[in-house]
Amino acid sequence: MGAKLGIWLLAGALAPTLLAEAPVGEYRVKGAFLLNFAKFVEWPAQAFKGPHDAIAICVLGVDPFTPALDQAAHDVMVDKRAVTIRQIADPQQAGQCHIVFVSAAERRRTHAVVEAVQAASVLTVGESQGFIADGGVIELRVEDSKIRMEISEAAAKRAGLHISAKLLSLSQAGKR
Repeated sequence: MGAKLGIWLLAGALAPTLLAEAPVGEYRVKGAFLLNFAKFVEWPAQAFKGPHDAIAICVLGVDPFTPALDQAAHDVMVDKRAVTIRQIADPQQAGQCHIVFVSAAERRRTHAVVEAVQAASVLTVGESQGFIADGGVIELRVEDSKIRMEISEAAAKRAGLHISAKLLSLSQAGKR
C-alpha cells in the first residue's frame, strides 16, 4: 500500500507542473514513473552481470527528459543497485538496458526495439498509441492532463519480468 501511495503522491505532486508546463512537466512525470518502475519490477538474476550492477534506464533517440531524469536518478538506489540513465541511438543497444523508453518521436523504431530485446529481460516503455499492440510492456499516455499507463502482463512475462501487483493495480488494462 505504501508503494502505491508513493507513486500517486509523486505523480500527484508533479501533476500541477504537467498542467502548467506541458510538455516539460509531462516528461518530469514520465521520468518519475520510469524511476519508480525500477522499484516495482523484478528482473531475473541473469539480467545483471553482478549483484550490485546498476539498473540501466535507456532512452532511445533524442532524450526528452534531459537533464531532469539524470538529476533525479543520481541518488536513487533500488535493492542496493544504483540507477543510471543512458541515451541510445540504435535499437540494437536496447538489449544492454533494463528499461528502455521509446518516445513518440521514435515510434517507427518500436518493432526494432521489441525484436532487439526478445531474448533479454528488458522492460520496454513507450508513449505512442499502440505501443503495447506492437509488443511493448508499458504504454504511457496523457488523458485529461494526467499520465495514464497500460501494462501488458503477457509482454512482461515473455520478457521474464515480474511486475508487482501494486504497479499492476494502477494499469488501465493489464491482461494483454
